[in-house]
Amino acid sequence: METLQEKSLKFNSNIIVSNDGGQLSNDAGLLLLFEFIHNINFDALLDEHFHLNDSRAYCIHEYEDILKQLIVQLIAGYPQDSAANRLRLDPILKQGLEKEQLASQSMISRFINELTEENVSQFQQIAKVLADQWLHHTNTQHMIIDVDSTHSDTFGNQEYTDFNTHYGTNGYHPLVAFDGLTGLFLDAQLRPGNVYTSNAAEGFLASIIQQYKKHSCDMFLTVRGDSGFAKPEIYSLCEEEYVKYLIRLKVNKKLKDLAHRHVLYGETTDFTKEEHQYFMMDYQAGSWTSSRKVAVKATREAGNLLFSKYEFIVTNFHGLSADVVFKLYQKRGTMENCIKEIKNGFAFDKTDSSTFVANQARMMISCVAYNLVHLMKETTFPKEVKRSTISTIRFKLFHIAGRLTSHARQLRVRLATSHVFDSLFWEVLENIQSLVLLH
Repeated sequence: METLQEKSLKFNSNIIVSNDGGQLSNDAGLLLLFEFIHNINFDALLDEHFHLNDSRAYCIHEYEDILKQLIVQLIAGYPQDSAANRLRLDPILKQGLEKEQLASQSMISRFINELTEENVSQFQQIAKVLADQWLHHTNTQHMIIDVDSTHSDTFGNQEYTDFNTHYGTNGYHPLVAFDGLTGLFLDAQLRPGNVYTSNAAEGFLASIIQQYKKHSCDMFLTVRGDSGFAKPEIYSLCEEEYVKYLIRLKVNKKLKDLAHRHVLYGETTDFTKEEHQYFMMDYQAGSWTSSRKVAVKATREAGNLLFSKYEFIVTNFHGLSADVVFKLYQKRGTMENCIKEIKNGFAFDKTDSSTFVANQARMMISCVAYNLVHLMKETTFPKEVKRSTISTIRFKLFHIAGRLTSHARQLRVRLATSHVFDSLFWEVLENIQSLVLLH
């Protein structure tokens, strides 16, 4: 039962604060999300891909409804299960989810623990379908598969958690992949904390490549990764599938010696300024069955006579100069922003359940929420705010005070008059209602 509070304020004793405002919501802007979900027929997507045996004899909340509530809570910025105990009373959430009362923390926790490996794959597929909706809508011809690993800290006795020497802490070490051009989530795989960066990465990449090679527009694919993914199995996979790759190599003595022979010193060189030289060379590591092209960036620092810093990128691009190869690779920096956004904004690293499967499920539900918001941004937001983070979206559009009132058969949501981003709200709503996605 809700506890009523009332207090007078010391700076002005005439002001009384109480929480008996009635049908008020701090998240009235979520109506935009509910309208978008309805427009893209998200319920049908869940119904098609999500299936979980329900052995309960009597239940108030269907599993599909709980999943949808979880996704909405993540998008709204409430990743803790315990937040549901208060949110279940929110009038806007109840109307948006079409429930008289929402699931509580205990119901959500039971639901998470009921999920199976098959459900994890189902969530994975839902996230991919959301990405495909945008790719089909825009008839995208080119995709850059940015692959990386990250870390999810754990602080208890979670299954398969382990110490990772690189991060210096206990946790999981998941693989992640995003489209470097759009920022869409492509895939993720939760792994024990002690595995190496590229462990099983070739199989992970193979499934992504196979999916998008079937794309109707004959998509041009490129794989981009740091030195943790510099392994011949990945090169061979890309070569066999006719996929381009740009992968950084770790510096070693053999590479440095080869590169040093290509460096040119000119009579007009100004040694007081930093200098960069770019060139391509052939290189074959001991574990490779053939030589491959390597782009080299040699750097001589100001005041030095010799080039002392070398960077290497192995690639199967032909006809590109070394400086262009490095420019293409440097755009991989957007990957770090995607990882930061999905972790900080959608609780991707909230792996605090006791079982590995439950933590996998939590991770993939976060990915569904991420792609749902990304699709909404790309299709309905004005150009100048398309790159907004979820925290900015919540501040400008979702966390708006509103009152729900009932008049005969009509419900009316009265938004705060003082809302600063009022014009943006109405523009996005109009864009949502006029949106037609090509499937």
